[in-house]
Amino acid sequence: MTHPLEPERKLKQTVGLIGVVMFGAGSAIGVSIFSVLQPAAKVAGSGLLIAMVIATIPMVLFASSYAFMGSALPTSGASYEWPRRFIHPFVGFIIAWLRIIANVGAIIVLSSVLVSYLGMAFDLPRKLTMAVAITIAFVMNYFGVSIASGVQTVLMGLLLLVLAAFAFTGLPMTSLDLIQPIIGHGWVAIFACVTLMISLFLGIESAVEIGEEVKNPQKTLPQGIVLAVLLTLIVYGIVAFTALGLIGPEKLALSKTPLLDAARVPLGPLAGPVIISAACVSIMKSLNGIALGFSRSLYAMGREGALPSFFTAVHPKFGTPYLAVAICWGLGIAGIFLPDDLVFLLLAVNIPTMLKYMACSISATNLVRYHPKIYAQAGLKWSKPTIYLLGYAGALCAVGIILAGIEADARPYGLLCGWAVIGIVYWFVRQRVKKTRADTGAN
Repeated sequence: MTHPLEPERKLKQTVGLIGVVMFGAGSAIGVSIFSVLQPAAKVAGSGLLIAMVIATIPMVLFASSYAFMGSALPTSGASYEWPRRFIHPFVGFIIAWLRIIANVGAIIVLSSVLVSYLGMAFDLPRKLTMAVAITIAFVMNYFGVSIASGVQTVLMGLLLLVLAAFAFTGLPMTSLDLIQPIIGHGWVAIFACVTLMISLFLGIESAVEIGEEVKNPQKTLPQGIVLAVLLTLIVYGIVAFTALGLIGPEKLALSKTPLLDAARVPLGPLAGPVIISAACVSIMKSLNGIALGFSRSLYAMGREGALPSFFTAVHPKFGTPYLAVAICWGLGIAGIFLPDDLVFLLLAVNIPTMLKYMACSISATNLVRYHPKIYAQAGLKWSKPTIYLLGYAGALCAVGIILAGIEADARPYGLLCGWAVIGIVYWFVRQRVKKTRADTGAN
């Protein structure tokens, strides 16, 4: 059956269930645990464990909506396509527009943390090393999603082995006295920390962004998302508890390499090479996933006319949106000059992501209400009331998380508002130009 949004040259369907799980869990598990423990401990102390548990609630809701939508209408650039189609074209555009900042911010967080860990072993030029790491990730995506998927699976396996070794050796040495008092910073700080801890789970749904490149997507996408959520919850819960129990929240809050400092307790001199290697594997894996989703979002926007049509160019041999990949690479390189502050960058990433989750959750409710034919073809046969409950609850959670983050740092909100104003002006100018051309053509 021809996909309703299929371009003239099809993207290749090469990603199976394992690839979907690895893109989801692989995008989530890894770099955040190497970076977010420090700012989270600074904001909420040991309360970060409570914040992590709270953060799982909206992520389960978001993942449920994504699983349903992926089973009903798999498409590339899904986070743009679904709001555009089921809410309003402008909603799809502004979400994707704000996600440009979020994706660039995520790329900079990843490459910056990579340099911090490599700096423990090597004396490297910071910005040049960041640029090299960014380039490697986008080159893999340029030459084919199957290559990117294979690399993701291998890197994910290596990372899980390292984190398992950390937990296995560290758990017997943990101290509950170091973790207590768990609510010493208060509940306001804990809820502010939720906006940071959400970072641990971002990317769970990333495989939906390549829906047209997934084999049997109506079944594969929802199954892969569920497995990715379960894997991520288990891994992060064990690792965060172990790190707190080994060195306590005060040392985590002061550390530039929190997981490395925690690993030194059970692993001693082996901690350096083991954790540095794991961090590098993790970061490259996450960069790979972001590069994939970022480029497909711009590809989808170009296909629907929200961006210039050259974003839709598909490589005749590799079957990838190569110009979109190249442009995203350029934006990532430019982002190296953003402020190097983890709380600032994480919020700049998380706020647009929450808006994306909110829009896609509402898209699920609108799909079942106004598009019965698409609802009937969904691989997940959930009832309408169930989807309404999941969708609206997820949207409310997203709003709450966005508001809670103001307590941590208000600056990213100003940056995103300014970028949104630029996007609104661009949208209306482009719509006016398109209308003028249409009227001229009609005459």
